[in-house]
Amino acid sequence: MSAIQTKVSLDTLLRDGGVYCVYQPFVDVDTGAVVAFEALLRAPAESGWQSPMEMIHAARAAGRLADLERASLRASLADAAHLSEGRPVTLFVNLEPSTLTSRTDVVLDVLATRAPHVQVVVEITERALAEDVAGVLAGAERLRAAGCAIALDDVGVRPESLAFIPLLRPEVVKLDLGLLRTVKDPATVAVAGAVRAYAEQAGAEVVAEGIESAEDLTRALVLGATLGQGWLWSRGERWFPPATFRPERFTAQPIGAALQATPYELIGAGRRVRYAPKDLLVPVSKTLEMMALQAAVPPILLAAFEHVQFFRPSTMLRFTELAAHLPFVAALGVDMPVSPAPGVRGAALAVQDPMATEWTVVVLGAHTSAALMARDLGDAGPDRERQFEFVVSYDRALVTAAAHSMIGRLAVG
Repeated sequence: MSAIQTKVSLDTLLRDGGVYCVYQPFVDVDTGAVVAFEALLRAPAESGWQSPMEMIHAARAAGRLADLERASLRASLADAAHLSEGRPVTLFVNLEPSTLTSRTDVVLDVLATRAPHVQVVVEITERALAEDVAGVLAGAERLRAAGCAIALDDVGVRPESLAFIPLLRPEVVKLDLGLLRTVKDPATVAVAGAVRAYAEQAGAEVVAEGIESAEDLTRALVLGATLGQGWLWSRGERWFPPATFRPERFTAQPIGAALQATPYELIGAGRRVRYAPKDLLVPVSKTLEMMALQAAVPPILLAAFEHVQFFRPSTMLRFTELAAHLPFVAALGVDMPVSPAPGVRGAALAVQDPMATEWTVVVLGAHTSAALMARDLGDAGPDRERQFEFVVSYDRALVTAAAHSMIGRLAVG
């Protein structure tokens, strides 16, 4: 009888105890200390299911993906509570993007049952950001509010996705295991450099996966890893050996108020505000667009136009070109359609939204940060003569906060 004929049903698999997890350690590459464990989904050998991905694909096709993730999360949290024998432990759990963006309630319900000595980090894949950056960011903030840090997995599979990392601000970045095998490739060096720059700025941990030998460990150090995972230490076990508990390395860092503020409101005291008519600020805006196109690692570009009437045909042509070369381009404004130009994500602002009186252009990427943040002073004259108060900034923290405020609108736009 074939494996297909003897495979237990998905319903049976999803009952309590039908799936289980093994646990692979995260090792500090400098000290050799085990500081956390990742839960890896498994099915009983006699069930006929061949791999975790087979289960995930079947659950997705049946509309049961959230149920599978609930079962996996329950199993791993129960293990962390009991197999650790009461010792504090940091547990990494994996979450599919669709569950994060549309069924976060399922995850939060299970997380609410975790034992007090279990710290949780939620892993999502890099592809999730390109698919729905606003939804992923909103879901991640809900998890952070519940005390869970965020780990971004498979970083480097698509180098253009590096632009999204400053937006999500993951507490942990996991390098794709392929990078460990191509450490001399200039493209790999570029990815590692971008991740290292982010990690230094944000204080994030960097994980190298797939470490199988002492030589791999050296390569991980070259890539800038602070933590390692792989068969050099373990293939995954059904227990939690004693570990060094370092909760401060995996503490959730919510983005917070920036998601509700406007770019101009984020400028703050101490920055000199200038005044100029629109026709003098248009070249500044176009220069930022050109900066985005010329960047070695393509950034994202976000722009707020007050009202869709200022998203003119000439602007539409420029943004179509930008969208063809950049990983993500968005335009916001009152009455802005969902797709104002080919490849451009649009979001309609409410008339009463303070951002509806602001003109903002944000360029943010692995090595690029720049923004024009301007506010309309309400002149009634010709459009080109309208006066704005403005700030141009290259401060990464301010530019990132401005991007967060705009992405917050995309999530509900």
